[in-house]
Amino acid sequence: MNITVIGAGAMGSLFGALLAEAGNTVTLLDIRRDHVDAVNANGLFIEEKAGVRRIVRIQATTEPDRIGPTDLSIVFVKSTHTAMAAETAARLSGKTDLVLTLQNGMGNADTLTETLDPSQVIAGTTSHGATFLGPGAIHHAGKGDTVIGPWATAGMSGAERVAEVFHRANIVTRVVDDVRTVLWAKLLINVGINAITALTGIKNGQILELESSRQLSRKAVEEAMAVARAQGIDVDGDPVEKVFQVAAATGPNRSSMGQDVDNCRLTEIAAINGFIVRLAETAGVPVPVNRTLTALVETLQAHY
Repeated sequence: MNITVIGAGAMGSLFGALLAEAGNTVTLLDIRRDHVDAVNANGLFIEEKAGVRRIVRIQATTEPDRIGPTDLSIVFVKSTHTAMAAETAARLSGKTDLVLTLQNGMGNADTLTETLDPSQVIAGTTSHGATFLGPGAIHHAGKGDTVIGPWATAGMSGAERVAEVFHRANIVTRVVDDVRTVLWAKLLINVGINAITALTGIKNGQILELESSRQLSRKAVEEAMAVARAQGIDVDGDPVEKVFQVAAATGPNRSSMGQDVDNCRLTEIAAINGFIVRLAETAGVPVPVNRTLTALVETLQAHY
């Protein structure tokens, strides 16, 4: 399969490498010239959690016009760049080719469908973790399941095709009918971890060390749960406990938003806690903790 990864940060580079190792023709598309040049010159260096290291030879470019017809585009850009990624995917894809978003936050799939036919769009989430070490190098921080599903009912066969390709690349993938519920479950985890770690400089597991930070996370998630219910989303189990479990399991990691702040990059706050704030205004649900976290992160990134 001809695959283009739009946005070759840590996660995009990881998935591109795994798919290339499985025999697919993969191109990494990214705006960072130093990263693209390093990958083309020396391959992609991948450091595994157990200390294993390997080099994956994969092609990369900063120019979409140099990429041939694409069967599958995988979008890994920050949510603020999703509209631009949709235009790129539209140029690379035919009317029946597939576009998959595995981005953080909410609203990305809807943005893609403003440019693409909804039947082409597949959305999902992954439990793999990765950190960008520098140009041409990433750390694979952890493995986990990937869950995907069609954004429109007519896209189920496309989602199943993508899952088959992923399975051959040892990316354990499950296809679901209602991917929106899955995305909400991931959103609740991000709401409880990302902004707090970004603002404080702590790692994920350190949220659990103080009662004050545990309660801050709890309040943010409980507010988001109230918004989800107001939107008719079924919230299964105990999302707060799930957040604490994820924080413990990824204890040594910095969240993606934390890494963005560390590197003075724009964050995805608008697609995470900010998304909750916008829906809450429509639903009439009070969300003071999420509103404050959003304002603080926006203030921080505006004064890098």
